[in-house]
Amino acid sequence: MAELILLALDESSTLALISRAFRAVGYKTAIAHNEAGVMKVMQESHPALVLVESSFHQEKSIGLIEKLLLEYPTLPIAFLATQNSPKLIQEALCAGVSAYLEPPLKTDEIVDAVKSSLKRARRIGDWVRQEVKHTTASLEKRISEMDILLTVGRDVTSNLDLDEVLKSVVSAAVKLTHAEEGSLLLLDEESNELYMRAGHNFEDGFVRSFRLPVTDTLAGQVIEMGEPLVLSKDSLLKIKTAYLVQALIYVPLRFKDRIIGVLGVDNRKHRLPFTDRDVLLISLLADYAAIAIENARLYQVSENERSKFETVLSNMDNALIILDEEERVQLINDVMCTALGIQPKEIYNKRIPEVILQSDFLSLLERKEDQKNQYHEINLDDDRVFNAQYTPIPGVGAAITMQDISYLKELNRLKDDFVHTVSHDLRSPLTAVLGYAELIERVGPINEMQKDFILRIHSSVKDITVLINDLLDLGRIEAGFDSRRETIHLGNILQYTLSNLEESIQKKKQALNLDIESDLPSMHGNPIRIRQLFDNLINNAIKYTPKGMEISIDLHLEGNQVIFKIVDQGAGIPPEDQPHIFEKFYRASNITASDAPSSGLGLAIVKTIVESHNGRIWVESTLGEGSTFFVVFPT
Repeated sequence: MAELILLALDESSTLALISRAFRAVGYKTAIAHNEAGVMKVMQESHPALVLVESSFHQEKSIGLIEKLLLEYPTLPIAFLATQNSPKLIQEALCAGVSAYLEPPLKTDEIVDAVKSSLKRARRIGDWVRQEVKHTTASLEKRISEMDILLTVGRDVTSNLDLDEVLKSVVSAAVKLTHAEEGSLLLLDEESNELYMRAGHNFEDGFVRSFRLPVTDTLAGQVIEMGEPLVLSKDSLLKIKTAYLVQALIYVPLRFKDRIIGVLGVDNRKHRLPFTDRDVLLISLLADYAAIAIENARLYQVSENERSKFETVLSNMDNALIILDEEERVQLINDVMCTALGIQPKEIYNKRIPEVILQSDFLSLLERKEDQKNQYHEINLDDDRVFNAQYTPIPGVGAAITMQDISYLKELNRLKDDFVHTVSHDLRSPLTAVLGYAELIERVGPINEMQKDFILRIHSSVKDITVLINDLLDLGRIEAGFDSRRETIHLGNILQYTLSNLEESIQKKKQALNLDIESDLPSMHGNPIRIRQLFDNLINNAIKYTPKGMEISIDLHLEGNQVIFKIVDQGAGIPPEDQPHIFEKFYRASNITASDAPSSGLGLAIVKTIVESHNGRIWVESTLGEGSTFFVVFPT
C-alpha cells in the first residue's frame, strides 16, 4: 500500500513538480495550503511524512512544525527552504525536522530526503514498539506479582485456617521467584530445631518428618543473624542429608523483635540464580506469614478465653444478660433463657422490648436510671421469684443479673405466717394478763412496791401489744387484705400528722422546716396507712434528732409523681446497714435499744405501705450528719 505524503506548500510550479515526482516513485500525496488544512488531513488520513515549505501560505512554518510534533511526536517532517538562511536552518533543526532541503532544489534530492526520513521513522517506530512490548511485559509481570501478593494478603486477613494461609504463602513464594521448591520452617524453642510447617513440591512424609538443628545449618544461620541468605554456587549446597540444592533464598520470619522461623525457596535441578527482587518479594511474603502466625496465636488465645468464659457462663447459677448501649442483647446464658422462656438465637442482637414481654423485666429497664433502686423483684409465671440487678458498664452498655430467691420468699412467707399466727394467739392471754393486773387492787390492799410492779406489768403488756399490733398490721398489708382505697390528699394527711406530733417536737425544742407545695393532685390510697407511714417516718426523725436541732420536711410534685422527703440531723446510718433497714426487726448497728427503744418493724411497715401504693422508698445517709428518706407516689 503506497504511503501518503502531505505537502504543506503554497500554490506554485514547484508544488506541481514535487507532487508528480512523488507519485512517479510510488507515493500518494495530499496537499494543504494552510494550517487548518494540514490539521484536517492529519486527522483524516494519517500521512507517513509532511513536507513543509518555509514560506508556507504566509504563515510561520516553524510554528506549524512545533505544533505537529507536539501532537504527533514520531511524525517525520521534511523542511523545504525557499532561500538560504542559517537562522532558518537552526530554527528548523531545533523544532525537530528530520530532513532539511535548501536551494538550489532538485527533485531527486527531495525524494531521497523523504525516503531517508521515512526509513529513519520506521526504525524509530520499531524501537518504540519493542520498548513498549518490553515495558508492557514488565508491567504485566509486576501486576501479576501484585495480584499474588494481594491474594495472599486477603488470605492473611480473612482466613483463620493457618495451614491454608501458610501453604498459600509458600506457593506464592515459589510462583513469584519461579523456584522449584518452597518451605516455611518454624522454630521450636524447646528443642532449638526448625520444623517444616508448610511446603511446596515436597512429599507429605518429608514435610512431616523434617527437622533441622539451628546450629551449623543454613536456615539456622538466618535465625541467628536475622538477615536474608541468598546462595548460588558451582557446587551443590547442603540443606540436610539427601537435600542438596543449586540455589536458594532464606529470609527470616520476624514478628516485632522476635524471629520465629524462616521462609525459603530453592532450585534443586537447575542452576538458576535468584535476584534481589526475588529476595524483596520473599521478604514481603515472610512478613505476611509472620502476621498470619501471630493472628492465629491471638485467635487461639481468644478462643480459649471465650471457651472458658462460655463454660463459666453456662454453669453459673445466676441468670445473666449483657446489653449494648442501645439495649440490644449481646450475650445471654442458659439460666436467663430458661427463666424468660426464650431461645438465644431469637434474641441475639435485638432490643429487649422486641423479644421479651415479661412485665417485671421491662419495668426494670424503665427504672434503670434510678440508682437508688438497683434491686428489683422479677415474678415469673411459674411462681418463681428472681432478684434482679441492673449494672451499667461504661463503653459496653449494661449487665442484668438475676438470682433465684424463690426459696427465700417461701421461707419469709412461712416465717410471716408463723409470726402472724403467734401474734394473733398472744392477744387473748395478754388481754387476760392486763385484766388480772387491774383486778389485783380490787381484791385487797397492796403496798407501794406492789403498785410499782403492777405498773411495770401494764407498761410491758402495752409494749408487747403495740408490737403484736404492728405485726398484725404488717401481715394484713402483705397478705393484701388492706385493700381500702379512696381519693386522698397527701398534704392534708401530713398536716394532720404534724399537728398530732407537735407536742413531741416542742418537747425536744426542735425546729421544723416545712415546705408543702400548694395544689398537689389527689391520689388513690388508704388514708389510715398513709398517716401511719407519715407517723413512723416523722417519729423516727424526732427520736433520732438531738434536742435543739432541725428537721426538714418537703412535699412537692415532679412530673406525674409526688415526692415526700424528710431530713433529720441524727447519728446517720452506716453504709453496710442501709440496704437492710427496711427488713423486719433490723436495727442499725450504731443504735442501741437504750438509745431509742423500738420494735424494729416501723420501717418494714412503711416500705410495705409504700409498695402497696405502687410507690418507692429509699434512704441517703451520712454518719454523723443525719439521714434523708425519700418516698415517691404516682399521682
